[in-house]
Amino acid sequence: MVIDFHTHTFPDKIAQASIESLSKCSGIRPHTDGTAAGLEQSMEEDGVDLSVVLPVVTKPSQFETVNRVAAKLCEEKEDLISFGGIHPDCPDVKRKMREIKSLGLRGVKIHPAYQEVYMDDIRYLRILEAAAEQDLVVVVHAGVDIGLPDPVYASVSRIAAAIRATAPEKLVLAHLGGWKEWDAAEELLMGENVYLDTAFLEDYIDDEQLLRIIRKHGAEKILFGTDCPWSGQRESVERLGRLPLSKTEKSLIFAGNAKKLLGIKDE
Repeated sequence: MVIDFHTHTFPDKIAQASIESLSKCSGIRPHTDGTAAGLEQSMEEDGVDLSVVLPVVTKPSQFETVNRVAAKLCEEKEDLISFGGIHPDCPDVKRKMREIKSLGLRGVKIHPAYQEVYMDDIRYLRILEAAAEQDLVVVVHAGVDIGLPDPVYASVSRIAAAIRATAPEKLVLAHLGGWKEWDAAEELLMGENVYLDTAFLEDYIDDEQLLRIIRKHGAEKILFGTDCPWSGQRESVERLGRLPLSKTEKSLIFAGNAKKLLGIKDE
C-alpha cells in the first residue's frame, strides 16, 4: 500500500487559476490540473492508494469555507482524506479546533510563509497546543518556500524552538524537516518526537543525505509525501523505492506510519 501524506487540490471552479498563479510564482510545472479528479487520475496511474490533501487558510475569513470544503471532500472520496486549515490570526483557536474535530477532519495544515507568521510565534504555539487537545495531526511547511523564499518563516531553528515550547505529539514537518535546510535539520531535529515527510525533494537533496536523515531520525517517523501536483507521484515512489532501505523500513514509510497517525486499522 502507498499513502501520499502531502498533496494539494483546489475546488474545480478555482483550480485552473490557482495552479497557473502558483506555477508562475514558483516556476514549477504542475503534474495535475489541481482538481481532486486530477489527483485521483495521478494516483491510479502512479500506484498510490490514498492521498492526504492539505489546504491552506491564507486569511482568517477563509476558515469556514476551507474546512467545509475539506469535510465535503472526505465525504465524497474514499481515496482522499482532507485535513482542515487554520490561520494564526483566527480568534478563539481552541473553539476553532473543536469545530475542525467535529467535522470529522483528522488534522490541520499551517503554512508560515503563506500566513506570514514565524513558526515560533505564540500564535502557532497556541495552535499546536489546541490541536493536541483535540488529538489532531498538524502538518507544517518547513524550511524555505520556493515561491516565497525570503524571509524564511519556518526555519529549522524556529521549528526546533516551537517543538521545545510545546512538545507536540502529532506534528509533521514537511519537506524532510526543512526544505533546503537539511543540514540544519540533521543538527537540530534528528530524534525529536516529530514526523518528517518526503514531499518535494526532487533533485534538491541527494540520495546520500536523504538516506542519512531517514536512518538518523528513524524510518518509523518518516512519511511518504510528494506535494503533488508540484512533484510527480510516480517519480517520488520510484525514488524512495530505489533507496537501499529494508522491506520493513519501506513499508513503514510508504504506509505504516501514515496509517498509525491517521488511525487507519488494517482490515
